[in-house]
Amino acid sequence: MVVAAEQVGKMIITVASGKGGTGKTTVAVNLALSIASADHWPGKPLLFVDADVEEPNAHLFLKPVIQTQEPFGLPIPHVDAAKCQLSGKCAQVCEFHAIAVLGTKVLVFPELCHGCGSCTLVCPEQAIHEEINQIGVIESGQVEGVPISFLRGVLNVGEASATPLIRAVKQRLPAGRTVIIDAPPGNSCPVVESMRKSDFVLLVTEPTPFGRHDLALAVQVAREEIGLPVGVVINRDGIGDDSVDRFCGEHNVPILLRIPMDRAIAEAYSDGVPLVNIQPAYKTTFINLFRRIQQEVQR
Repeated sequence: MVVAAEQVGKMIITVASGKGGTGKTTVAVNLALSIASADHWPGKPLLFVDADVEEPNAHLFLKPVIQTQEPFGLPIPHVDAAKCQLSGKCAQVCEFHAIAVLGTKVLVFPELCHGCGSCTLVCPEQAIHEEINQIGVIESGQVEGVPISFLRGVLNVGEASATPLIRAVKQRLPAGRTVIIDAPPGNSCPVVESMRKSDFVLLVTEPTPFGRHDLALAVQVAREEIGLPVGVVINRDGIGDDSVDRFCGEHNVPILLRIPMDRAIAEAYSDGVPLVNIQPAYKTTFINLFRRIQQEVQR
């Protein structure tokens, strides 16, 4: 199915959710596939970014061919005990408590370090140097048969520093491209980093009291703290109650799309098959969603 693309423009859309399991990746993947299938697609290929670096899974649907893999690490302080005079300035300047002076020892906690380099700068004896500690990889590739480039970060198991990796992934975004970012679930720092410098945040929720609670937090983060326009997709529409509808009405949050509770959609998801592949009519639905997003951004 080919969809006209007269109004398909270039922007960065972050697809997020207040909690996991709402269908965030489903919406992000199908939105990307629908836009990329549009006739006369302008410019270079759409870029899909999987920023859920702790548990990236968009590749299960898009099946990209990975062409490059780049190790990513943070500079971690190493202390030369022979030079160190135990001034304690390194510990005082570290707001993340990644370095501590206890008696005659200086302890470094790599899992807390954000790689800012402050400890190295303030050491009066220059007893601290930095070494790169690899915490993950950045991968890029191409989705076969569809004009979609693919970019993602993969955090090493057990690492806690998701935010720096997401930031590094986003620094690789090319100019002048339409970008769909699949954010991590929740409302923590990695989610905030995924949203930054986006044109629009699309929040995926479910019509339950739990969905309403986490949606409220996500709206607060995206709209009130970062200052971005937001819209909502209600997934599994038809279950639960009307608490999400009431919240959106009370807070002037536009509901841009409703995806009904459908066993066929759930079965396709469990098999790693995009919704638009089993029900091609949804391509038009997601193209219309994109146009609604454009209208919200232009307000």
